[in-house]
Amino acid sequence: MTNQDLILGQNHNLAISHDQQLVMDHDHNMGLSQGHALELGAGHEHHMDLGQSHDHELGLGNAQDQDHELEMRQSHDQEGEHCHTYGHEHELSMDHKPEHDDRELPLPEHNHELVLSENNDLPVSENHEFDENMALTVVQNTEMGIDSADHLGIEQSQLMLSTPVIQARVVAVNPTYELSVGQEFPDVKSCRRALRDAAIALHFEMQTIKSDKTRFTAKCASEGCPWRIHAAKLPGVPTFTIRTIHENHTCGGIAHLGHQQASVQWVANSVEQRLKENPNCKPKEILEEIHRVHGITLSYKQAWRGKERIMAAMRGSFEEGYRLLPQYCEQLKRTNPGSIASVYGSPTDNCFQRLFVSFQACIYGFLNACRPLLGLDRTYLKSKYLGTLLLATGFDGDGALFPLAFGVVDEENDDNWMWFLSELHNLLEINTENMPRLTILSDRLKGIVDGVEANFPTAFHGFCMRHLSDSFRKEFNNTMLGNLLWEAANALTVIEFEAKVLEIEEISQDAAYWIRRIPPRLWATAYFEGQRFGHLTANIVESLNTWILEASGLPIIQMMECIRRQLMTWFNERRETSMQWTSILVPSAERRVAEALERARTYQVLRANEAEFEVISHEGTNIVDIRNRCCLCRGWQLYGLPCAHAVAALLSCRQNVHRFTESCFTVATYRKTYSQTIHPIPDKSLWKELSEGDPNATNALDVVINPPKSLRPPGRPRKKRVRAEDRGRVKRVVHCSRCNQTGHFRTTCAAPI
Repeated sequence: MTNQDLILGQNHNLAISHDQQLVMDHDHNMGLSQGHALELGAGHEHHMDLGQSHDHELGLGNAQDQDHELEMRQSHDQEGEHCHTYGHEHELSMDHKPEHDDRELPLPEHNHELVLSENNDLPVSENHEFDENMALTVVQNTEMGIDSADHLGIEQSQLMLSTPVIQARVVAVNPTYELSVGQEFPDVKSCRRALRDAAIALHFEMQTIKSDKTRFTAKCASEGCPWRIHAAKLPGVPTFTIRTIHENHTCGGIAHLGHQQASVQWVANSVEQRLKENPNCKPKEILEEIHRVHGITLSYKQAWRGKERIMAAMRGSFEEGYRLLPQYCEQLKRTNPGSIASVYGSPTDNCFQRLFVSFQACIYGFLNACRPLLGLDRTYLKSKYLGTLLLATGFDGDGALFPLAFGVVDEENDDNWMWFLSELHNLLEINTENMPRLTILSDRLKGIVDGVEANFPTAFHGFCMRHLSDSFRKEFNNTMLGNLLWEAANALTVIEFEAKVLEIEEISQDAAYWIRRIPPRLWATAYFEGQRFGHLTANIVESLNTWILEASGLPIIQMMECIRRQLMTWFNERRETSMQWTSILVPSAERRVAEALERARTYQVLRANEAEFEVISHEGTNIVDIRNRCCLCRGWQLYGLPCAHAVAALLSCRQNVHRFTESCFTVATYRKTYSQTIHPIPDKSLWKELSEGDPNATNALDVVINPPKSLRPPGRPRKKRVRAEDRGRVKRVVHCSRCNQTGHFRTTCAAPI
């Protein structure tokens, strides 16, 4: 006989004798073994036993493996969408009470039993129905019965359903959100929070009628729904308890996607843990998570405000950051002796204006081991009160950025650049006897030019080629012209430079005119008087993009701490890495010298005297002076490392090539660059305790710095800033070849012919 499945649908009644226990596991099958019968209906007695089967099946009949299965299974086919589940200690009750002897079903042995757990027994009781959370119901109140004369035997036993099987969709209520009379809460806030969470979880909106320190009353916001709840404070304690809950909901829940109780604070509480694990979580991701978990669609603004509320609690508010700046500066100088940290406010209202920070480890490394080259740049802050971060950055012997000083100003203007460069000059003057003759690269904004001339009159001040090429590309959207501009900038001799400019002129006379307007001594290597060591661009912000742009949206103290931690990590990592090097020069210099050695092997060297050499190659003839460390190709002078011609000359007189390199390229000097340590700063909660007895720190407590008056404007911010070269520049006039008019091209000309 074929196996037949017994599946229970909605609203069927299953009659089993009173006081018997039916024990089953989720997705297991139940059958009956020989010699026992199942009683389905009043007045018919069949005994029920559990056979032992590894498949958890109970056979109906004898030992011939002919069985009928009572199968509880999850439905994933076209008829059902939701699974039937069993809760903890649910009761399965019948409408009929057959008369029989009380007995219990014996439990099978381990690995053959049909049990969820010891507490998941489903006892059969009299005149009870399924619990509302049970997913097992029977269809149309139809009884599953077998005629009294039909015993469940070996060949003739058969269980049949009289109606089609229907699987019902059941929504299980999370017990956390169940409300009941007598339920207690620590205080009124906890009571409100629990009711709000329940309303969101159960998808109904709640309207508050009365809320004060002693009572809370609310009703369903849907018109006509009788649901109402009242909670009150217990006498003598802050505990609140639910006194009454009137009726059940008749509204059917909310029909829209939002929710009245989903406030900004609720959003903050919902995503607090996630933001602690990942502070970079975006508002869009928060919206997606809330919709997935709670089925609620909120606005972007709500998600953003919820995130800001949590972040303010974690890192402090923007206002607190400005207020604590004086104390932060004192702690920075206390933990890092020799460092400079100064904050300035407006003399009228103490609103923040300027902050200057430079760590002693950075000052020492720059003055004693770095190249005398500085790049100036800035990035605009994205925090609540905006502002601009000014940066002065050097370069270590291996070519990596070496931040020297930071300035935060309320806005970028000529006065603030003049102040920043003045502070930079003071720190260099204080920490060295002989001020190095610097080479400075920037976008040559008017404020920067004036500041450099006033504070570093002997410095060579050139254009950063990144700014120059960006402006050129905006004016002439031509890749070939852009590449030729860079080739002209990299040309080592005047002849090579002029040749590249002529190539540009052949393509576009306007482009050549644009280039000739800018003095080549400010940007072209062939004309530049300072020593840039091959650095045509400062490239500061782009190089620091991975972390400095992320920090630019934080409160000011958090931003400075992010910068300090990054510097502290860099110093330690680079110090440890350099300890592994066994060469004389840093890796980048070693590679450059090795390439020069390879090329020099094919050169012919003629010696004029002890210092002067003539080097002949397929490129031409060059004159090398090893005493003055110069070559006619200018490569040795510009890069600080011997060029291929110089290497050939040095090898011919058996000189050590490494002795003729600039000291900043040696490993010993590189280790000196990062020999000092940037120390951590304790948490702000300890500042007051650590400052006891320090008069400077005590005075800092009395200084109040208010946030600047500038606030972030509404709307989407600009993606790119306006370059200095573009400010005030007259836009190029276009000409139409069709109508001979200006202001449009031929392709967009609408003039009649």
